[in-house]
Amino acid sequence: MDTDTEDQPGCYFNKTVKFFYDNSGKNISTYWRKRDYVVVTLGMAVCIIVILANILVMTAIFINRRFHFPIYYLLGNLAAADLFAGTSYLFLMFHTGPWTIKLSKLKWFVRQGLIDTSLTASVINLLAIAVERHQTIFTMQLHSTMTNRRVVLLILGIWAVAIVMGLVPTMGWHCLCDLDDCSTMAPMYSRKYLIFWAVLNLLTFSIMVAVYTRIFWYVRHKSHRMSQHTTQAKHKETVENLMKTVVMILGAFVICWTPGLVVLLLDGLNCEQCKVLRYEKYFLILAECNSLVNPIIYSYRDKDMRRTFRRILCHLCPARCRRIAADPDSGARFNTLEQERSTRMSSTFRPVKKQNGTNGTQLELSQGDILLSSSES
Repeated sequence: MDTDTEDQPGCYFNKTVKFFYDNSGKNISTYWRKRDYVVVTLGMAVCIIVILANILVMTAIFINRRFHFPIYYLLGNLAAADLFAGTSYLFLMFHTGPWTIKLSKLKWFVRQGLIDTSLTASVINLLAIAVERHQTIFTMQLHSTMTNRRVVLLILGIWAVAIVMGLVPTMGWHCLCDLDDCSTMAPMYSRKYLIFWAVLNLLTFSIMVAVYTRIFWYVRHKSHRMSQHTTQAKHKETVENLMKTVVMILGAFVICWTPGLVVLLLDGLNCEQCKVLRYEKYFLILAECNSLVNPIIYSYRDKDMRRTFRRILCHLCPARCRRIAADPDSGARFNTLEQERSTRMSSTFRPVKKQNGTNGTQLELSQGDILLSSSES
């Protein structure tokens, strides 16, 4: 397919990938160096961890009914975007370094398009989460009243836009007919496209930061009034905890992706003094790490999510969980699935006195029991 002949005047559709790399001044090594082995090995290891961690998050949201609300569906879709990013980077690891020179132009565009699609899906998903939080917080609700049908349509719309954005360069916005417009970091991408891509994402980041800033000012203003009532104070604390989790996810995303987008913007502006190739690999690794950060934030901020993670892992390795639970010096204090099933009937209903205008005692399900029944449903 790739030859050294022109099939159209002024265009280079049949040139090799190496031709465009040489034109942009981005040299491709023809042999494997020690640094290449290190980068590919570490990259593959991180990708595998990213894939497994985000599968764990998606499984936890699926099996636990306490997470069956719009905000958690969107967080699950963000985990799906991170899973897709891990898969995209794994594909990149198998088509980078000296392997790049052997790629056809189609495979090269597929490699870049997968990364573009994963980034777009994450950005739009975070924007949808920001809008959902804005709607619920300003009505002082914990969860949105959006129906499941609308959530599904929203998720499908997110991925449709992401796929289209990933296909834009392949469908024509490239530099195969304008070599002077070829970028340095992505030698077959148009500089104009890089400017559009970077500015669009940076603008979206700014909008999300503005939305969350407005939400925080509103919550802060309402906090004194709500703290006078115990029930409202607990509700406010739950809302704020969920908000903090979402903001940590947004902050990690902005920190990990902004440097790479700035470098892309500088490359699009043809900043020859910026030496973008010097920082390209480091910022790519930083962006990849973002897909690993979110599961860590979930487990750190959300006790219910952490418990569900533990149940999934104990189901996969019950013998290990029994040994840890039986070891008095291990510091771990949690039951296996079998132990919780055996004690479920004896601890499901607990008497809790409630001052609701009557003197009666009402039976309630404890939080842990609700979580157990939801996880097992």
